[in-house]
Amino acid sequence: MNWDDTAQPAEDSTGRLVGSAADGEDQAVEAALRPKSLAEFVGQERVREQLDLVLRAARQRGANADHVLLSGAPGLGKTTLSMIIAAEMEAPIRITSGPAIQHAGDLASILSSLQEGEVLFLDEIHRMSRPAEEMLYMAMEDFRVDVIVGKGPGATAIPLELPPFTLVGATTRAGLLPPPLRDRFGFTAHMEFYEPAELQRVIHRSAELLDVHIDTEGAAEIAGRSRGTPRIANRLLRRVRDYAQVKADGRIGREIAQAALGVYEVDARGLDRLDRAVLEALLKLFGGGPVGLSTLSVAVGEERETVEEVAEPFLVREGLLARTPRGRVATPAAWAHLGLTAPQTYGGGAAQQGGRGGQGDLFGA
Repeated sequence: MNWDDTAQPAEDSTGRLVGSAADGEDQAVEAALRPKSLAEFVGQERVREQLDLVLRAARQRGANADHVLLSGAPGLGKTTLSMIIAAEMEAPIRITSGPAIQHAGDLASILSSLQEGEVLFLDEIHRMSRPAEEMLYMAMEDFRVDVIVGKGPGATAIPLELPPFTLVGATTRAGLLPPPLRDRFGFTAHMEFYEPAELQRVIHRSAELLDVHIDTEGAAEIAGRSRGTPRIANRLLRRVRDYAQVKADGRIGREIAQAALGVYEVDARGLDRLDRAVLEALLKLFGGGPVGLSTLSVAVGEERETVEEVAEPFLVREGLLARTPRGRVATPAAWAHLGLTAPQTYGGGAAQQGGRGGQGDLFGA
């Protein structure tokens, strides 16, 4: 359905069932399930409406579409939209990524081989090298690049004219893009997380394409554990399909979905083993916090970066954990989710306000 299939930053390459990075299996399946037009694309209603106007106007003028910047979390549909843009404009598409462009010459080679009207999709554009980034400014604005030949005082700049093209940039961290680059995009869209009802539509469409029978309650159960991300919804659907095929008659209902996701340790809110380990350590070992990140990482047996960049973002978004200057603090929702009772001396509210008490005196942020 609607998701990205290109490589994601290393911090999300954990192999988790609820991770938002695409592995080899995801890429193969997504290629078959990916919608081919804006009409087929599920969710992101405002982005679809705005993008439809941009593309229609360009087609009516007989011109190339403006450069497009898509931002948002992994798995929400940035790669899919780039391919739809090319399809709607009846143009070929070239796909590359920021980490693959480490030198200005790498970018010059790609740009010089583009056809007129071609769509260049540049994933993780914020990770492109600075020299290549500066070359891209002129390419986007004037469709020209200066290739430097030689070094030192004898270096010569050779201007190279480029055919008009449309750049579609995708980023998970729009704030890391320098303003001169952001300003050169004619249309910028931010991809939002999906609502459960939208994910149910994604799941039903994918199930039909995969020849899997799933009822409304089964789709709702999977959607509720998918973290608002179509890629995760489709991955969970495939794992539930496997369970239904082996343990049942292949048909997916609520009970089968619950049993299957229980085997894979994905709970009702989409938390997996790592997420629950972080919460349990915070609640059971440190009384709800505040506790420093390094101490929390040691307690769960994971690297500091894994806890901070893989587990915490979803826990914070779900309102189960708060980051404060004095350390990590569990919210009342975290105690309720794990079925635990907060101690009467629990100072979570005070900690969130920077108050004293709890573990904050021993463990810094």
